[in-house]
Amino acid sequence: MKDSQAFERLSNSEDPLVSVVIPAFNEEKSLGFILQRTYEVLRKMGFPHEVIVVNDGSNDGTAHVAMENGTILISNHKNLGKGDALKKGFMRASGCFVVTLDADGEHEPEEVPSLLYPVLNDGDDVAAVMGSRFNGRRDDRAMTRLHVVGNKIFNALILLLTGSFVSDSQSGFRVYRRDALRRLALNSSGYEIETEIVVKMLKRGFVVKEVPITHCRRFEGFSRLDTFRDGIKILMTIVKARFL
Repeated sequence: MKDSQAFERLSNSEDPLVSVVIPAFNEEKSLGFILQRTYEVLRKMGFPHEVIVVNDGSNDGTAHVAMENGTILISNHKNLGKGDALKKGFMRASGCFVVTLDADGEHEPEEVPSLLYPVLNDGDDVAAVMGSRFNGRRDDRAMTRLHVVGNKIFNALILLLTGSFVSDSQSGFRVYRRDALRRLALNSSGYEIETEIVVKMLKRGFVVKEVPITHCRRFEGFSRLDTFRDGIKILMTIVKARFL
């Protein structure tokens, strides 16, 4: 698809063609800034859009910040996990393209156009574009060495089981075609959701591309990813998704 054709189609549509889904758990201090930057990027691109925040049982002002910024708000009554939040966001999304990014400041909303470019211009076969923290600029303090090693192990296992290499299987900054997402039966409720999606897409022969992204330190606090507990879940998800 040529640039001019893509932009014309998006600009003339009355319905949202880009849905941004942001799962958030106790992120009131960073969410507002992320939303403001996200809206600014989408306005500059001129795309009909919507932004969906899934408040995953926060006990701070996350929901209030989301409402103040005019998002579509979905709230869980308790913390059910990133996978549950993303699946609810996917079901609500009405755009042809679904962007996912985190609310903690680790992703740069200004890089959304880079992730959208391949699905707009490389043909309808591209089902997903994943942001790769290892191919782009990365703050070494943003990820522990253990998480780096774990990611590489998961990448190697995915290559072994699917025959396709991805450099950052755990990245949450992505763009999906909504019709491709809807063809997947997703079961994960936690951090393993991104792994399940990429393995099932690769298994079905979907085209998955990667682009470099910037990886920043989260605004404050610490990652809630449990290295061993969630690592085991991710490992099992890779195996299950390959054979189911």
